[in-house]
Amino acid sequence: MATFQDRFKLKIISAAVIAASSFGAQAQTNTGSLEEVVVTGIRASLTGAMDVKREASGVVDAISAEDIGKFPDTNLAESLQRITGVAIDRSNNEGNQVTVRGFGPSFNLVTLNGRQMPNSSALASTPISRSFNFREIAAESVSAVEVHKTGKAHMFTGGLGATINLKTSKPFELDEFTAHASVKGVFEPSVENGDKITPELSGMISKTFADNKFGVLASFSHADRNFHVDRIGTQNGWSQGYPGQASPDTSAINTDKNPTLATWRVPTVDLDNADYERTRQNGQLVLQFAPNDELTATVDYTMSRLEENGDLNRMSFWFDNVETGRADENGTIINPARSNDELNFWAWEYGFTTENDSFGLNVDWAVSDELVLTLDAHSSTSHSNPGGQPAERIANLKNPFGDAAPVHIAADFSNKLPTVSYDDSALPGGAYALDNIEGDLYQERGNEVKNNIQQTQLHGVWQNQEDGALTAINFGLAWTQNKVDAISIYSANFSLGNGAIDLTDLDLSFTPGDIGFEYAPVFSANQFIDLVEQQDLKNPTALDKNGVKEDVNALYVSLDFETEFNNMPVRANVGLRYEDTEVSSYTIGNPVIGFNWVSPLELSKIYASEEAADTLTGEYNHLLPNFDFSVDVIEDLVARVSYSKTIARSNIDAMYPGTDMHTHLSGGPFKANQGNPDLLPFESENFDLSVEWYYSEGSYLSGGFFRKKVDNFIALGETQRAINSPQGELTDPSANPRAGCPAGSVADPVPACTSQPGDPAITWQIAEPQNLNDSLVDGWEFNIQHMFAETGFGVIANYTMVNSDDRYDVYSLENDLALQGLSDTANLIGFYENDDFQIRVTYNWRDKFLLASGVEPTFTAAYSQVDLNASYNINESVSVFVEGINLTDEATHRYGRWENQLVDYQQFGQRYNLGIRTKF
Repeated sequence: MATFQDRFKLKIISAAVIAASSFGAQAQTNTGSLEEVVVTGIRASLTGAMDVKREASGVVDAISAEDIGKFPDTNLAESLQRITGVAIDRSNNEGNQVTVRGFGPSFNLVTLNGRQMPNSSALASTPISRSFNFREIAAESVSAVEVHKTGKAHMFTGGLGATINLKTSKPFELDEFTAHASVKGVFEPSVENGDKITPELSGMISKTFADNKFGVLASFSHADRNFHVDRIGTQNGWSQGYPGQASPDTSAINTDKNPTLATWRVPTVDLDNADYERTRQNGQLVLQFAPNDELTATVDYTMSRLEENGDLNRMSFWFDNVETGRADENGTIINPARSNDELNFWAWEYGFTTENDSFGLNVDWAVSDELVLTLDAHSSTSHSNPGGQPAERIANLKNPFGDAAPVHIAADFSNKLPTVSYDDSALPGGAYALDNIEGDLYQERGNEVKNNIQQTQLHGVWQNQEDGALTAINFGLAWTQNKVDAISIYSANFSLGNGAIDLTDLDLSFTPGDIGFEYAPVFSANQFIDLVEQQDLKNPTALDKNGVKEDVNALYVSLDFETEFNNMPVRANVGLRYEDTEVSSYTIGNPVIGFNWVSPLELSKIYASEEAADTLTGEYNHLLPNFDFSVDVIEDLVARVSYSKTIARSNIDAMYPGTDMHTHLSGGPFKANQGNPDLLPFESENFDLSVEWYYSEGSYLSGGFFRKKVDNFIALGETQRAINSPQGELTDPSANPRAGCPAGSVADPVPACTSQPGDPAITWQIAEPQNLNDSLVDGWEFNIQHMFAETGFGVIANYTMVNSDDRYDVYSLENDLALQGLSDTANLIGFYENDDFQIRVTYNWRDKFLLASGVEPTFTAAYSQVDLNASYNINESVSVFVEGINLTDEATHRYGRWENQLVDYQQFGQRYNLGIRTKF
């Protein structure tokens, strides 16, 4: 006998949920409807995902697990890139961030079971985004992923490109007893230190009791991974300013493209060898209780733990200025050189943990056959670097500077990858002799971030039991509070040269180098900093506190219609969402009151003895309509049109009110970042038009046009001005050198070498996020999925074109607004399966795109990758599988305005997985 829960799934969820709702209050109920399809194998998974797309009222794509605990890829981001319009960026040879229709990670909201989840980062270089991080959840924990490309009144705001919902299983959706487990070894041939083979384990068990009145599900996964990174790159970015050059040779510049004869140079050329190890654990516990047919309660706990450690050694040429150099036709100084300089020998130690915990409650109450109410609440926290230890420890060694070490250095940027050369013939023993290497500096830095999201949502569905075009009314309200507290950790000493530190006990050796570096250093930053501490050369740690609290109250209503027009089935959804947002932010720290000139290059900060606080508030509200219309023009041919208005808020740390003075060198440059709590969200008006032809079982052809007009676009604006401290404008003690300077240290300053009221005021380049003008993005998406009858073979091919007038013009010196992430993408997937065997080969391609903008850009070059996945069923319960990632050993290349302005060239190698999977 069918329970009310079964009837509800058939009547309401098939109509309202498959229609693409990923709203948190609905998500607990919605999951069951989509999981009614028993998904086993590639063809069944693709067919199930196709059905979700076909039945939706808006533009929705989905990926389903191919079997219990078997998602198509080992990484969720890499699975998502198969979807038309979705592209990914890679970090450490795995998918890391998602771009949808040209809109990068900060424009896409990632939810877990319809709930907005917090994110945090211990690294100062990584912003605090609003989306759940893909690398922190195992693919085996996920049963399906939905990508909602059009806005809905009942969905949370934040997805300008898309809202991506990750779904996990619940006991009432599965058989009375379900269990699975998998074990695999991950083989990374490129690993130099550590195990080349590491384990990954996952498992789930689910059981219902007392005639489906009680249910419990528990899942867990553990993954270790070691990986090696080889990098050739630069630091601090290409610039028209630092490092300076008195009279560059500009005779080769093409004045038609560069009429001002602008030139660009970069401070460093680097060769890196890095080894990392990472441990990830995921777990979930779900309890369900249905005392009768009308009421279902679900309590859940989800956790993840991510620990990452790394060792990096870097060989570096550092051009504090460029004495000679010739520009190419674009203006890039391709052969910078400097005499009486030094070689630099770096070491990095990375170490941090991220802890995520989410507690949730969901109650479904069928008030009547017409009305169902759902209450959903959760409190979720992401805590990075608990305990507030530095996430990065950095050490640098060097040759004695100037006449004491007459080392001449040069680089060649004529090609995509640079080479370096040096002349140490005037230095007895050479630049690599241990007697000619001394200390230089150390840094400790990082963040402790605690990000908590609390949400309560009440959702209702009224289902029309009578005849008429109106089939359902959805309504609800939601309250969300996002509270972030961050502590910035920093300590440094830049005056460890000239014998200040005794390196006798430092374990320093060398390995063969590359690109002109004869050797690369091998030593530990931890050991170096231990020596610093033992010799009382460690400076106090500065702790700056920042925080944001954001409260959002929302109301919404939407109407679902089904009717016919000229014998053509028509479906429509019309909705309106209202949101009111209040923001408060703070910065607490010891303000900078001056600088201490301690070395030829470095100006160290002088802090006030007492903390000071800066607080700001803001408020805004929005009305967000949506309209979705679809019609079955003929059988199996569906046409859609959608309009919606959506918003996306800035990264959390962009709203801190404080100022971060991150670059302050003798003679400049002086650079700072400042937050802006008054930032308004991006606002986008979205239009979609698509046609889909479902011409055979599991096969379809689709094409679509999309257009997004974005207002309040947030970009970095730069101003040049002085910065005031509690004692007045900050001044430069190195501008008019006094006798004996530079000298002293942070702990023991020499008064003559510190900022004085009569010194020139520093003019800072201050980057601040600002709401600038609007932008227009449009594009086309094409996709074909074809099953070759009953042969077992199939193919998927898709292509996305994205266009905008706001692209970065590399020949312009004024790029006020340039959209990041815009690129064409393509995927080609071929597969075969029979009762026992499956194999899938995937080719993914992404054209070059703007990774970061500002005064100077960073581009990522076009990238393609080939992956393979195969499995064999030994019997109904046991299968073995093999996976190959990046089989063609592709490298990641990032550069400035032109390809020879290298930023990073990273090579990771292939990765192979071999394992066994069981299910019951």
